[in-house]
Amino acid sequence: MGQGAGGRWRCGLAVAGVLVASGTARAGTLPDTPLNRARMQIAVQELEITLLTHPSATLALEDWCAAHHMAASPVVTAHKMMPVGPDAVPATVRTDLGVGATQPVRHRQVQLVCGTHVLSVADNWYVPDRLDAGMNTTLERTDTSFGHVVAPLHFSRTRLEFTRLWSPWPGPATQARSVGMLDVPAVIIRQRAVLRDAQGQPFSEVVETYTDQTLDTFSPR
Repeated sequence: MGQGAGGRWRCGLAVAGVLVASGTARAGTLPDTPLNRARMQIAVQELEITLLTHPSATLALEDWCAAHHMAASPVVTAHKMMPVGPDAVPATVRTDLGVGATQPVRHRQVQLVCGTHVLSVADNWYVPDRLDAGMNTTLERTDTSFGHVVAPLHFSRTRLEFTRLWSPWPGPATQARSVGMLDVPAVIIRQRAVLRDAQGQPFSEVVETYTDQTLDTFSPR
């Protein structure tokens, strides 16, 4: 990856850490026991399956939110973190999207939120010329999630990266001697993908970083 792309993705990880630190009860309040680590391992694997079996991260997170009763209404909303703009587009993104150096590409960074839970931080680069006018207006003027906006394109996802950033199992060797609290990091999964319309034309590249708040519903055992 080019330095610009890597810097942007590291920025997303840092932002996620700030968001999680300011939240309410975290999964990190669980006692660090073999049972809780095993439950977290199953939860992380379940989340990975949910993400890998949906073309839209928004729909995947809504299914996750509904299945784990994370909000009265399991609707995922996008909270913008920076203005949409055409600047600082990584060269690798232009290559992945098949656009030249002068063709407009916009960047949108959002938190994907369900209820009070910030489930992910998403960086999205998209080609406005490959969306209709209504989609572009909605993306520029509202907080509607990208997946909902472009759903009429019946898009598919080509994954370029899927990385588990934390694995709860096995635990540290010292665990049997002293039980502390389970130290869940701020971010646990990252995926990068290109979205393609029904004709196979790429129109967006996304980097999604999933936070520990996806595990907020688990209670101590």
